[in-house]
Amino acid sequence: MAAGYLEILRTRHAARLLTGTLVGRLPNATAAIAIVLFVRAEGGSYSLAGALAAVYGVANAVGQPLLGRLVDLHGQPRVQLPAAVLSALAMAVFAFAGTDPALLAYAAVAASGLFTPPLEGGLRALWPSVLRKEGQVHTAYAMDAVAQEVMFTVGPLLVTLCTSLWSAQAALLVLNVIGVLGALSVVVSPPSRAWRSAPREAHWLGALRSPGLLALLAAFLFVGVALGSITVAAVSYADDHGGDAVYGWLMAALGLGALAGGAVYGARQWAGAPERRLRVLVGLLAVCYLPLTLMPGPVPMTALTALSGVFLAPAIACAFVIVDRHAPAGTVTEAFSWLVTTFTVGASVGTGLAGPVVEWGGALWGFAVPSAAGGVSLLVLVATGRVLAAPARTAVVASSSENDPNRAVEPRFSSGDRA
Repeated sequence: MAAGYLEILRTRHAARLLTGTLVGRLPNATAAIAIVLFVRAEGGSYSLAGALAAVYGVANAVGQPLLGRLVDLHGQPRVQLPAAVLSALAMAVFAFAGTDPALLAYAAVAASGLFTPPLEGGLRALWPSVLRKEGQVHTAYAMDAVAQEVMFTVGPLLVTLCTSLWSAQAALLVLNVIGVLGALSVVVSPPSRAWRSAPREAHWLGALRSPGLLALLAAFLFVGVALGSITVAAVSYADDHGGDAVYGWLMAALGLGALAGGAVYGARQWAGAPERRLRVLVGLLAVCYLPLTLMPGPVPMTALTALSGVFLAPAIACAFVIVDRHAPAGTVTEAFSWLVTTFTVGASVGTGLAGPVVEWGGALWGFAVPSAAGGVSLLVLVATGRVLAAPARTAVVASSSENDPNRAVEPRFSSGDRA
């Protein structure tokens, strides 16, 4: 298993791009908890903290595909780095101004979320030009999904560490400075500077004119609903089985299950169409959510939560491949950014939906939501099977003479753009 990942990381620029992207995304991964801790330190209410965190999330969901389109049009350095700096500056305004006046606080967190650079989509656009082999790109997508689970586990720990050592204000400032440095590391790299999007047809819908991409986004909206609803149902369960410590273990187990599943999935090459494979993975994801409704004691419940996360990272990694196959030429960064946005919106919807469900029927019905959402996602994939089975085009990309003296034409992913 490790050999495939090590082969990728030994490839020139690969480790730097992966590390820089993860570091650059730390402010986004930690924004919600950092905002909540800061507002509480300022004496603000939980309602205000939640509202500010929600505004950041909505603005981020809006900004990702818009900035992704700009990256496809103008290249990565000209968009990613200015966006990272603007996002950090807006969060600095929030950190120094505090929550009074509230209008300035809302404007600052909204600007920070809106200008969060689409580093995640940018990295996936770079993988084919860096690795050059389709099998390695598949493995890199899985490794990317696994690395995200690590980041979302380590990120909150860094926030609490900075807060305990210094202050909540320092946590906001330090993490955003680190984020800018991560983005800088990516955009000054040769692959990022050389990357150019494929020629694109002018269309106001951009990546969304692809029926296959729309079908995938519809399915992953419900995968996001499933993940978001688990976080609320787990709170209700923990309240009756040991409190915050149990909740922490459940969330850690969910991430650990996804990490393990993604690591195993990316360790081998998979035959067959990824669209068919995604239906299987989403079906298994929905089935593995069902045992959560048994709600046993904390130890077996932790094991069941880990099981529920096993097929999440493989499903996400498989979705990356499908996005690449269906994104219209010249829109690959935007397409990946739409997947991030859709998943984020779905998680927010799941969180909002699970709250009333838990209040009405308790944790049992709360844990029924993710399985139902996973089932709906599977139905969407089955219903749109013909659309997903026909990629928008067959991408053929010619490497530049600098990389290929013989100018050999090689069938590649859509994101294997001119470099």
